[in-house]
Amino acid sequence: MLAHKYFFIYKPFGILSQFSTEADKKTLADIGFSFPKDVYPVGRLDEDSEGLLILTNDKALNNSLLNPLFKHSRTYLIQVEGSFNEEARLTLENGIEIKNKEKVYHTLPSKVELTTLGHLLPERSPPIRFRKHISTSWISMVMHEGKNRQVRKMTAKVGFPTLRLVRHAIEDLVLPEYISGKVWEINQRDIYKLLKLKQECP
Repeated sequence: MLAHKYFFIYKPFGILSQFSTEADKKTLADIGFSFPKDVYPVGRLDEDSEGLLILTNDKALNNSLLNPLFKHSRTYLIQVEGSFNEEARLTLENGIEIKNKEKVYHTLPSKVELTTLGHLLPERSPPIRFRKHISTSWISMVMHEGKNRQVRKMTAKVGFPTLRLVRHAIEDLVLPEYISGKVWEINQRDIYKLLKLKQECP
């Protein structure tokens, strides 16, 4: 039996969360790191999103993190267009209605606040669109769900379109550095502890 291996990366913008090729798109195979052949991403980040992505061959961890019943927290750093205000913050925190698979969905409560962490992030390539007369704001959002493009739909609904989206943490597993494309390897005991999962094997 092969040993379980665990990695997490800062997924760059413009990279698909997969190894298989798709047209002329860039994938995880293009970040310059040789992962074991049986290691795959846990869940996904959209091509135009960045940040924390876990890769492993541990199916139990994969199933636990993706099971919506467990509601693991995910923290995002989000650059939005406009001067973010208290009304929008409270609306997002209390949950709002968005479209999900052509149906109306009411999002779960979340924790939203202004943050300065966004200014520590590396420059994005290509950079976000810049409008001289329109300000931007950085907010953090802690969520316990992850519907398709949910964050972008939520911020747009309250009038603050998302310009840049970076996953900063899953539970207590936090990006230790903001270096796009960087890979970290971690042992089973530590990743299970940080993700608040029950470790069934030694």
